[in-house]
Amino acid sequence: MISGIRHRFLLITLLLAGSLSLSSQKLGISFKRLFLDYQTFQDGDFGAFKDYRNGFEFGVHVPITNHLMVNVPVKIGLANKTNEITNQYILGADAQLHLYFLSNPDRFKPYILAGVGGVYTKRDSSINLQVPAGLGVDIRIAPNAYFNIQSEFRWSNLENNNNFNHAIGFKYFFGREEMDSIPPPMTDHLVDSDFDGIADDFDACPDVYGLAAFAGCPDADGDGVQDSRDNCPDIAGLLELKGCPDIDSDGLADNEDECPNQAGPKSNGGCPVAEKKDTDNDGVNDDEDQCPDVAGVAKFKGCPDSDEDGIPDPDDKCPKVAGLKAYDGCPDTDKDGIEDSKDKCPNSYGPISNGGCPIIETKDREVLSFAMKAVQFELGKATLKPESFSILNQIADIMRKYPDYVLSIEGHTDNTGTTDVNQRLSESRAKACYEYLNQKGIPTARLRYKGYGQSRPIADNSTYSGRTLNRRVEFNLTPGN
Repeated sequence: MISGIRHRFLLITLLLAGSLSLSSQKLGISFKRLFLDYQTFQDGDFGAFKDYRNGFEFGVHVPITNHLMVNVPVKIGLANKTNEITNQYILGADAQLHLYFLSNPDRFKPYILAGVGGVYTKRDSSINLQVPAGLGVDIRIAPNAYFNIQSEFRWSNLENNNNFNHAIGFKYFFGREEMDSIPPPMTDHLVDSDFDGIADDFDACPDVYGLAAFAGCPDADGDGVQDSRDNCPDIAGLLELKGCPDIDSDGLADNEDECPNQAGPKSNGGCPVAEKKDTDNDGVNDDEDQCPDVAGVAKFKGCPDSDEDGIPDPDDKCPKVAGLKAYDGCPDTDKDGIEDSKDKCPNSYGPISNGGCPIIETKDREVLSFAMKAVQFELGKATLKPESFSILNQIADIMRKYPDYVLSIEGHTDNTGTTDVNQRLSESRAKACYEYLNQKGIPTARLRYKGYGQSRPIADNSTYSGRTLNRRVEFNLTPGN
């Protein structure tokens, strides 16, 4: 009969372990690499992985019940919404619920998710509502750490804005209690020699009063490290120092620190090295400091990393701006493979063959070419005719499409009249186009104008048709840098 009771207690123990395996985890964080797919729902191909764009996500996870967890992710990345709207920056945040539907998975913890969030789009400075729903799995790689795979469909309240988010990354939970075995409750038939509420058959320390969290073993100093694993069982200490304190916070436990009240390097037994000089007070002695007059960090031998990009300033060609090691510390803002200092269009993705600038589409070049004939003025004046407004509005749209390009406006005349009059007229007409585009919201920093008078004909001035072609305003797009 006693054997049967013990079997029933073992069964209860396993059930309790399953119900508590998730709730025993405290606050968690995650970091993920995102693959953003805005193309599939805009006549794209779900399998065209080259059209996916990158992003990153940081999340905070809070368990609510045994099977339910709240996740608050913040994400940033790029999106290709259509073939014409590419690489636009997005920033979003969600509130999600993750439902773990298995009772006690050991290594693989699948879940379903749903929630609501907002996404800010930099291109048009708009915020849209998105509702995510999807699947994920946590794969345990350490007691507190998981490798995560997740995929979600995101409905948007904006037209043509539904998308998929796929992610891989890691999760880590703080303050996890090891609950591999949960002692069963006491009954009248089981012995509890130390009266700690854990039957001797399940008590790892049956003769010493202990805690359920440590299977009946004690933690005398209450520092979260059970005595059998605590190098300082009578003094509260730190988990990472095996239960021993570190009064001077120098990373060396007091029981191993020759100067426990004074911070010092481990190489000197935890004692300060008073005889050595540290001019810049950065914790690196001058004889080892490669930048002795500028405060830095030890891992860079005393040199600073002003932009915190992992490259010390002496080796960083762009020390004030965070960059990439591949470019000696300089950034590549638009991620087109050309560092900003060499990129003619550092904020717009473009091929290396075009200096990092986007290729101006043929239809846009045709508009600029057609404008040379379409922009008309009152006879002998610099007053734009109303029929010119439509083509100038198209040019303004093109300028917005290529934000890193500058427009050069050049006025020309035929040889009718004097040279001085023609020079002034050509410049006034170019300026009229300049002012119109500025009124349409194009910054003056992206506009230039100049008059060439009759000095640059493109046709024979001795014929009527030739003079007509020579009276023109040319529009030329060039990279801004």
